[in-house]
This record gives sequence, structure tokens and C-alpha cells, in this order.
Amino acid sequence: MHMKTSDRITPRRRPGRPLSFDRDAALHAAMLVFWRHGYESTSLGDLTAAMGVTPPSIYAAFGNKKALFLEAVRRYVGEPAVSERLIAEAASARAAARALLDSAAAGFTGTDTPRGCLLASAAAAVSSDAADVQVELSAIRAAVVEQLSARLARGVADGELDPSLDPAAAASHVVAVIQGMSTLARDGATRATLDSIVAQVMRGI
Repeated sequence: MHMKTSDRITPRRRPGRPLSFDRDAALHAAMLVFWRHGYESTSLGDLTAAMGVTPPSIYAAFGNKKALFLEAVRRYVGEPAVSERLIAEAASARAAARALLDSAAAGFTGTDTPRGCLLASAAAAVSSDAADVQVELSAIRAAVVEQLSARLARGVADGELDPSLDPAAAASHVVAVIQGMSTLARDGATRATLDSIVAQVMRGI
């Protein structure tokens, strides 16, 4: 089976042989490139230029483009995931939904990072050759929906939220809006515009 150069896995460096570059800084640079261009549109040349390393160094440190991307995604999401922490630390169910939306509005319009969401940008055009990448991205979104749905369900049970609220549907709506906010941010929407969208969504929770 033919394997693209960018996806070829080469042997990892020998034990004890130090990397000749800052792996963490290189990973951060790769994350920004994927965030800006998406997974499919990012070339090996884009990565080497941004990371300041050679292709063999990328292969040795990360394995291949796909493995590098998935590690960049984990860096972007956080360990534990930022969304999980925001939901867990929120004082109420409504505050949990608001925290996710506010975090997205701020993150998608930051001045030091590309606009929009890395996950949304990457998922925009993933080919069948990288189906496992799409699975990974879908799993991350599904986890957010599940966690927020559980928090909203507690809010209904505790009497905080209207008993007619469908927690799963409301959580899916929040995540869908966040994905839409990413697109708007990439199109040039301001923080104020995204904040107004957040306020509108919160009126329904």
C-alpha cells in the first residue's frame, strides 16, 4: 500500500540520544499551524518551517504528521481537558454552559493565536485516508456534550433549570453554537459579536 511521505513512520531516535530542539516549543508551533490551516491543508513544509526542524527530526520526535497532529490536539484541548475543568468547577449548570461559551468567545478571537477553533478548522476537510483523525475529533466533541448534558441534568433535578429542558439537546445546542462561533470568528467576527451570541443562547437555558 502506498504511503505518503508526510505519513511515513520512521524509527524513533536511539535511547539516550537527546533531541536537538525544544520539543515542547516545536509542538506548540505545530499546533498553531494546524490551527491556522487545518489538518489536510497543512504540509510537511509548513510544519518544518514553523517548528524550525527538519523532516527527520519530526519523524524521530513525533512519528508522522498524523501523530503530531493528534498530540497538538491534546495540547490544545488540555490534560485534563479545559472544558471538563470548566464544567466541573462551575457553580451551577447555567454557569457551566456559560463558561464554555465565554471561553470559546475569548479563545476564538485571541490576538496571539489563530482565529476560530483548532478542532473545527481541522475537521473541515478530513479525507477518508485520515478517518481516525475525524474519529478522534468527534470523540472530543462528544465528551463535551456528555459532560455538559450530565451537568444540565443535575440542574434540572436540583430545580435550578426548567423541568422541560432536554439536557442532551441543550448540551448539543451549546456545542453546535460553539462550532458556529468558530466559523464566524474565522470570517472576522469580533469578540463583541460572539458575546452577543452567547447572551442569546443563555436566554434559552
